[in-house]
Amino acid sequence: MEKIKKFFHKFFKEYFHIACATILILLALVLLLFSNITSMQSIPAMVGEVYFEGEYRIGEGPWQPIVEGQHISATQGKVTLRGNIHTIIPDGTYGGIYRGEMPVAFYTNHVNLVFYLGDEGPYYTDMENPLCGESWTAFTFLCPEEDMIQIIVNNPHSYGNETAIDEMLSTMALWSGIDFEKGVLDSGGSQRDVGLLFVILSLMLLGIALFSSLIHIKNNSIIWHIGFVALSAGIYFAYSSDGVSFWSDSIATNTTMLGISMMLYMFFITRSIHHFLNRTKKIVNVAVILLAAVDALLLILPTKTPILFYDTWPWWVIAQTVINIVLAVCLVIEFLSNKTRERWAYIGMSLPLVAFFADVIGIWLGAWTDAIISQYFFVLLFAVIAIMVLKFIPHNINAAAKAKELEMEKIVLNAQLAESRISTMMSQIRPHFIYNTLGSIEQLCKLDPPKAGELVHNFAKYLRGNFGELDNPKPILMSKEMEHVHHYISIENVRFPDMTFIFEMDSEDFRIPALTIQPIVENAIKHGLMKLQKGGTIHVVSYETDSEYCISVEDDGVGFDTNTLLDDRKHVGLRNIRERLKVMVNGTLEIESTIGVGTKVVVRIPKEVEK
Repeated sequence: MEKIKKFFHKFFKEYFHIACATILILLALVLLLFSNITSMQSIPAMVGEVYFEGEYRIGEGPWQPIVEGQHISATQGKVTLRGNIHTIIPDGTYGGIYRGEMPVAFYTNHVNLVFYLGDEGPYYTDMENPLCGESWTAFTFLCPEEDMIQIIVNNPHSYGNETAIDEMLSTMALWSGIDFEKGVLDSGGSQRDVGLLFVILSLMLLGIALFSSLIHIKNNSIIWHIGFVALSAGIYFAYSSDGVSFWSDSIATNTTMLGISMMLYMFFITRSIHHFLNRTKKIVNVAVILLAAVDALLLILPTKTPILFYDTWPWWVIAQTVINIVLAVCLVIEFLSNKTRERWAYIGMSLPLVAFFADVIGIWLGAWTDAIISQYFFVLLFAVIAIMVLKFIPHNINAAAKAKELEMEKIVLNAQLAESRISTMMSQIRPHFIYNTLGSIEQLCKLDPPKAGELVHNFAKYLRGNFGELDNPKPILMSKEMEHVHHYISIENVRFPDMTFIFEMDSEDFRIPALTIQPIVENAIKHGLMKLQKGGTIHVVSYETDSEYCISVEDDGVGFDTNTLLDDRKHVGLRNIRERLKVMVNGTLEIESTIGVGTKVVVRIPKEVEK
């Protein structure tokens, strides 16, 4: 029983995400393959197949026979088809030349159609308007069977839809009303379902990103980027599916959504890759800015000029290709410079770039019209995003609890620091010290008024320093702390002129909690030198090592037994110094003392805290 528990524990800890990824990839592949199997090529068989038999010519070139399976270029100029439409009824028998009241459906991929029926025409389809896109259109052939039909196919773009005529001829069918539209919609249903799954996952991921931002979790930008990658991929999946014109009847909107979704998909892929780079981050940062500028320009052009959005796609492809080449080079550099296991992640980051290059070459050669390879990469991305959702939900819940805990600790810590500053200030301004200082001022006013004025000046500076630091939650420069020490010493020197103070300040360009050294010097006077019959010396030294800053305050006073070290509960000032050193600069305070020899206090502050 124990072995079974260990097995399941290890499985859920190490292999659960891998198992989920495998299942999701298989599911998405099944949906995508099913979508391809039930593509619009199978639609004619449901309603009776029609086909065009005759000849064609490109521009004013020679007439050539139309051969089944032969490629007819749609990007070499105007193409004219002449001949007749024939039917094959569902049982497979030949139905003769088609003439009837039922329209014939034509799939038009960014091409316009003009019909001539014998000597009559021209008859234009809806696609003759300036709005470009992919759509189904219908035309009814009411003319004698002996009349020749001519179909003129015009491609206003001259690129990007090389196989438009092949697709139109292979998908011709009888438009049987609702049945036909339902068949086309069903053929793209699986792909739209995949797109919907992407959108749902992306919204979950963006919700996690928003939640992470609200609770101030650092480095959550990658969640935003991946969320927008998934959202763009989902929109592209949906708008590139068969029958999109039947559930979104604005052809121009469909084309725009298709282009913008791919544009944003590649932009956020670029941003996501940028997030993981180290050595080449600055180079890609410039590339991202340039890509954003190009994308913005291409989106603005169709709104301010007669240029159609579809006509800007080649320029976007060129810009994105250049950026992808830069990204690919940077990924190679990162891979070669990184010697850890994480280096192989850069191989995975290159996959969307490879898919993009493959689609660009395939579309350019006329092998396909949509981003087919990128769509198959979306399947892999689908699994990765699902895993991220599974991973980040519990992670963010824990992070939220931790953030709340840290916030409470911060509140308590700030309260303790405020109490410590107040306690330190109050412990330094003792009534006896004030009375003694005022008494010294009174005597000097009679004996030496200029010196009395100097003492008043230093006393005011001392009080201002103590009260001023009450509201200062941050460390101050060591040089400023020493100014406060000198004001204090100048006051005590009036009462104890036989005391000697020596300063060796080799390092003062670092930060220390306010009211740290002055209370230590005061303790040295009060507990060390004042118990001597006369005189005494205090030696203050500051220096630095490779790893820390050090300040020592050493006196040759009476000393004390370190086995009965000063009780922090009685000496509030000493306790507060230790607490503030630890909390504010991760510093320490050490005390060494020998009876009859003196006491040495050393403060140490790590340099990494200062940095």
